[in-house]
Amino acid sequence: MVPSRPRPSGIDRPGPGSLSRSAPPSPPTVPDRDPIRAARPGVSRPPSSVSRRDLFRFRPSRGAEGSDPAEPPPALDRVNGGDLILARRPAMGSYFDVRIPARTPGAAALAQSALDLIDAIEHRLTIYRDDSEVSLVNASAHERPVPVSAELFELIALGVRLGEQTEGAYDVASGALSLAWGFIRGPKRVPTPEELADARSRSGRHRLRLDPEARTVAFDRPGVVLNFGAIGKGYAIDRVAELIKGYWFPTGALVHGGQSSLYAIGSPPDHFGGRWQIRVANPFDPGRPVGTLHLRNRGLATSGSSIQRFEAGGRVYSHLIDPRTGRPIGEDSPASVTVLAPTAAEADALSTAFSVLGPEGAAPILRERSDVGALFVLPSGDGDRPALATFNLTDRDFAADALDGAADSP
Repeated sequence: MVPSRPRPSGIDRPGPGSLSRSAPPSPPTVPDRDPIRAARPGVSRPPSSVSRRDLFRFRPSRGAEGSDPAEPPPALDRVNGGDLILARRPAMGSYFDVRIPARTPGAAALAQSALDLIDAIEHRLTIYRDDSEVSLVNASAHERPVPVSAELFELIALGVRLGEQTEGAYDVASGALSLAWGFIRGPKRVPTPEELADARSRSGRHRLRLDPEARTVAFDRPGVVLNFGAIGKGYAIDRVAELIKGYWFPTGALVHGGQSSLYAIGSPPDHFGGRWQIRVANPFDPGRPVGTLHLRNRGLATSGSSIQRFEAGGRVYSHLIDPRTGRPIGEDSPASVTVLAPTAAEADALSTAFSVLGPEGAAPILRERSDVGALFVLPSGDGDRPALATFNLTDRDFAADALDGAADSP
């Protein structure tokens, strides 16, 4: 890595296709959320209270007041000075929301249809309902090949491919490990060595038997658990993006899932050819963003060791498990990793994998995947000032705030 010059945040550059030399109206910005507990000066690791939904939040660009982060906005509302219709609904253990320009004909109905689609996907993918499709697979696939829907088969196959790309740093069949640590049904706990060994023996994509022609899924032993916690939200977001892109009236939109995964469709209102702006939090000082990402027709997700942790026996454990060892990643892991990818599902899974691998381990993958960009926020040993490492991100993609310790990867 070589030092980079700090770049001021909030620079608004006209996107391709701009018809005027004058700067276009500033697009809506999604900044980091206020923390539940503020970081104290001088700490060298992120506050344990930072959650996935604290990473970024929509901020009105003019006129309208932002909602209290602790209080979800109404199910249907106008934001950004009335320019955007916001529809929000609880799903997949969090909130999904869709923002569509208010001038789009039928915007409210389109947004509600998008949320209805997410409900249907959740019913199919959740492991918290015994009658969901994935729960039925988990219960029976060790006995016989189980026919599944095209949607579920597609998602499992994608998870297997991403597991191969990351050499196991992401694994769609690692649910037994999450159960052992209490990350799925709780309470969170440290498993005994025997429990961990048993969970590891029931984990891994190598335990899956996929038949594309018959569209069936089988496990090679009992106790294997498919878990879409690190890819399901992104997949649901992608399906919603497909729905909106296929709408009869071309429109931009921003689709959030859990406030840590999103897909940006087209351009913001009154910003033809421009990009949506996403502020990325500094996990060491959540009130001070590390910079702004600019994206259009791409997925984004953030993960990291600072997000959802628990303490046991005087130690702090991350909720992110390295599937290769069966243990949570260490405190020296990236504080956060934000990934831009062609789809939100890929961004979701790869942000998790890159949190496990770190920048050095992720570098070979990113050299092969030039269509994927990554921003690593790393401990610097200098209190609240992190070090940054970026891969495959141009100046059009990312503008860093003036933080000491910033670095670009070759």
